Amino acid sequence: MNIKVSSGFPYPLGATITPQGVNFALFSANAEKVELCLFDTNGEKEIIKIEMPEFTDDVWHVCVQGIGAGALYGYRVHGPFEPHKGHRFNPAKLLLDPYAKALHGEFVEHKANYSYDLDSCQKDLTLDYQNNAEFMPKCVVTEELPALENKPQIRRRDTIIYEMHVKGFSRLNPALKKKLRGTYLGLADDVSIDYLTALGVTSVELLPVHQFIDEPFTKEKQLVNYWGYNSINYFVPDARYTLNNGIEEFRQMVDKLHQAGIEVILDVVYNHSAEGNELGPTYSFKGIDNASYYRLAKHDQRFYENFSGCGNTFNIDHPRVLQMVTDSLRYWVQTMGIDGFRFDLATILGRERPHFNQYNHFFNTLKQDPVLAGVKLIAEPWDIGQDGYQLGRFPNSWMEWNDRYRDTVRRFWRGDHGMLADFANRIHGSSDLFENRSRRPSSSINFITSHDGYTLRDLVSYQQKHNHANGENNQDGHNANYSCNFGVEGATKDKAINALRLQQQKNILTTLFISQGTPMLLSGDEFGHSQQGNNNAYCQDNEISWLNWQQAENSELLEFVQALIALRKAHPLLNRTHYHHGKNYSAKTGLADISWLNCHGKPMQDSQWHDHSIKCFAMLLANTEHELISDDFYHDDALLVIFNAHDHEHLYQLPKLNGYWQTIFNTADTKIKQNENLVRTELMVSPHSCSLLSFSQSPADFRQENETYELN
Repeated sequence: MNIKVSSGFPYPLGATITPQGVNFALFSANAEKVELCLFDTNGEKEIIKIEMPEFTDDVWHVCVQGIGAGALYGYRVHGPFEPHKGHRFNPAKLLLDPYAKALHGEFVEHKANYSYDLDSCQKDLTLDYQNNAEFMPKCVVTEELPALENKPQIRRRDTIIYEMHVKGFSRLNPALKKKLRGTYLGLADDVSIDYLTALGVTSVELLPVHQFIDEPFTKEKQLVNYWGYNSINYFVPDARYTLNNGIEEFRQMVDKLHQAGIEVILDVVYNHSAEGNELGPTYSFKGIDNASYYRLAKHDQRFYENFSGCGNTFNIDHPRVLQMVTDSLRYWVQTMGIDGFRFDLATILGRERPHFNQYNHFFNTLKQDPVLAGVKLIAEPWDIGQDGYQLGRFPNSWMEWNDRYRDTVRRFWRGDHGMLADFANRIHGSSDLFENRSRRPSSSINFITSHDGYTLRDLVSYQQKHNHANGENNQDGHNANYSCNFGVEGATKDKAINALRLQQQKNILTTLFISQGTPMLLSGDEFGHSQQGNNNAYCQDNEISWLNWQQAENSELLEFVQALIALRKAHPLLNRTHYHHGKNYSAKTGLADISWLNCHGKPMQDSQWHDHSIKCFAMLLANTEHELISDDFYHDDALLVIFNAHDHEHLYQLPKLNGYWQTIFNTADTKIKQNENLVRTELMVSPHSCSLLSFSQSPADFRQENETYELN
């Protein structure tokens, strides 16, 4: 190999092609020497080792002339091996560049990937001298790519999120070519795009696609990490979902979704890495500068602070770790075209020592960043540490997963007593949690189900979790599921039970899409996907998790959800920009912007809110001319949503107004179809049902019968 070495530059970090050659820059404040290792084209033979000659501002750097795009490399980092002081340097271990954009080869589970002697009784206090290069993928030098333009720019209030797994979504779809199933290109295919467009969602939220690896304990059970919350690199799209070129295929997927007007949001895991605790492997960060990259225990830096529950916690307080995270985010926005991020265990990112601070440097850095300030930022607002639950306390520009919404809606439709007041708060956009002068209802990500827990169908089919396939004696997964099987555990041929389960799914979905806030739909819930009662399918890369597309054929529930989404988009009263509290009134009808009515059509009284036996009430939304509404939408005078969680029907007294009510739908019906019959006084409400009615002072204002939401 004919190469020439010069000092190079400390910025940018990673491997960068320049007119002078390839510049390599690696941060390590505590290393004593760093070697750049170049490999042959197969990644099998280490052909040259270059000591990086310069150390500037804690960055080791070198420029290598004579190589270019496609060159394979890794690092060996020298320094003290003093675990009690937080140092775990071991030059016998080939390490991944944290800034690598592509990898060649695979991770092979082997004891050589551990910096310590696995067979020693002293464990991680002993140094292991095995060379692990043959068991590690190699980093690939890549060319800089142009930014992806023409993003959809969906307003927050208009956002409808579809949480999905790249592989699980298309793996069993017979309409796709076999080689595309379960890949980025499978999601980019017209078959997938057309389905998402017909469904009506505006944004897909992908489970983690940063390069991740399987944990040793999952492999011991002959299982894998399916969800992906075990990242080892934050720039590389995971190879599991690629055919040939992960970068190009991912960009093609994003571009195709953008052309269809659909945003792409990534679920990202910047709270911990796949290197685990003190007994975990060494792939990158541990061997490069363990004491800088991780939060270490004060009493003994051999151990890690573990707010993630996964063995370690990234030290986001360190400026270079913060730099890596923000550089990664910018790369995915600019080069890969991403529109937003959902941050796993986001409380960790706001932790100082030790408490959460919504004004800490991580949040402030994103707020002032010209690239990141304009994308959607979504928090999973908790971690497992002290005071880890921070729902409603993130910065105003952030959106947050609202598990209070999830649990309350589940309990209300299950028929639990005393849920009325909290249910009203949740469908109102959880103003008690989020509202302030500059925060909107869209801050609340409303969801009933997510990847973590039951699917919607299982929520109404199982009383207990059934996680035996996970190999943990059914001890894993949540126990507080607020589910109900309605008489039989799991699948049944009982027509009455199945009918009730279907109606309950419709009730829950209706609640999701008529609530103020940002709805998130779990992939597959729209046609009744089941995980056979498994509420923690993190390791089930099989038919338990993969969507069964035969269920989507002629699915009544799928048509219902498509119509629900269309209805939400068409009626701005179901999707308001601001919070309303009944203080503004319509000059046309005299109605307040929002009212809560009892079963007699009268305002709810304090005593009724606290009457634990009441499970039927209504939300009345009125157009008060205080919000700007485009002519593209329906200008309802008012909408009435009646919720009946009782197991008996109820003759509901409609509000006495000078006009007419028309039923848009009732979840007891098979389809969403506007009723041509106008009513003025009362409506028989079915048990376990939700009804939506529109009010107008003139019958001529109503949609014609041939303009229904029915999709046939």
